[in-house]
Amino acid sequence: MLRDKRILITGAARGLGRTFAEGALAAGAKVVIADILEAEGRATAAALGIAFAPLDLASPDSVRTCAAAAAEALGGLDGLVNNGAITNSGGRTAEELDVATWDRVMDVNVRGTWLMTLAALPHLRRSGAGRIVNLASDTALWGAPRLLAYVASKGAVISMTRSLARELGEDGITVNAVAPGLTLVEATQYVPEARHRHYADGRALKRAQQPEDVCGTVLFLLSDAAAFVTGQLIPVNGGFVMH
Repeated sequence: MLRDKRILITGAARGLGRTFAEGALAAGAKVVIADILEAEGRATAAALGIAFAPLDLASPDSVRTCAAAAAEALGGLDGLVNNGAITNSGGRTAEELDVATWDRVMDVNVRGTWLMTLAALPHLRRSGAGRIVNLASDTALWGAPRLLAYVASKGAVISMTRSLARELGEDGITVNAVAPGLTLVEATQYVPEARHRHYADGRALKRAQQPEDVCGTVLFLLSDAAAFVTGQLIPVNGGFVMH
């Protein structure tokens, strides 16, 4: 499915990103993972037998260095998965949210996604058929409360996906977004039980969402099978939101 495709996956030290890396490798891809969690990222890379690149999405210099290191390690890039993100605003109302938290979430989730796309772009252009997959969130589709900065940032990622798809289409590069629901990974361990029940009650498929549930859609969008799919948002949430 992804034989010899060269793919950079951000935020892949653990959770969804690690699952994407494992899936891409199983599909025949060559992968570099990147994360701000350097010790955990290096351990994951060692376990998977792949390269790791340190990455702070809030730092433009770090983003550029990461993309260059990944391209050098792989001999170019055919795909980019913009998975790296932070939540930080969970559990606080709009009135309780402070400006520093808002700015941090936007710097990482929105500006970081834009900057990583720009840094990877020359390599994706050279590949002749680049693929970009942005990780959004279904919280931006149903308006999850007490999560404003994160929800707003993922709404921006969705809009950015559509705009970039039109800009980069001339280069044969596809840009799509996947919006997972509440997935059982380390990053969602803080989520209150009431929110888990809200999802469980609202899903058409009555079970908890696992990281593997999201992986197939991401791999499809990275593959040649999705060569004529661009500017699209695909919710993967067991039917909690039907888009």
